[in-house]
Amino acid sequence: MSQPDTSDTKKKAWIQAMEKNLGIVTQTAKSLGIHRSTYYDWRSKDEDFAKRCDDVQEIALDFVEGKLLKRIQDEDTTSILFYLKTKGKHRGYVERTEIQTTETPALEWA
Repeated sequence: MSQPDTSDTKKKAWIQAMEKNLGIVTQTAKSLGIHRSTYYDWRSKDEDFAKRCDDVQEIALDFVEGKLLKRIQDEDTTSILFYLKTKGKHRGYVERTEIQTTETPALEWA
């Protein structure tokens, strides 16, 4: 008789733990006693598992974006600026670093 495949059971447990840990791989691994490398191995070999993990990460991102929007509604200036710098780039809300030098670059001729 063949032994049951425990990897599917462990993958299901991983997804549930990942939801509780908002998609953070290290916390999920620690909570289950599974090494991070096992997670990456599963992702590379199992498309369905990878998709389910990506879905959890998107849900976590939605949750955090909701928190950011709440801070914006509370008129938190830092949150407002962060949002504009990340989501409003196409409208010019970017910081640019300009480097000016007084040195003239040397020209080398071969």
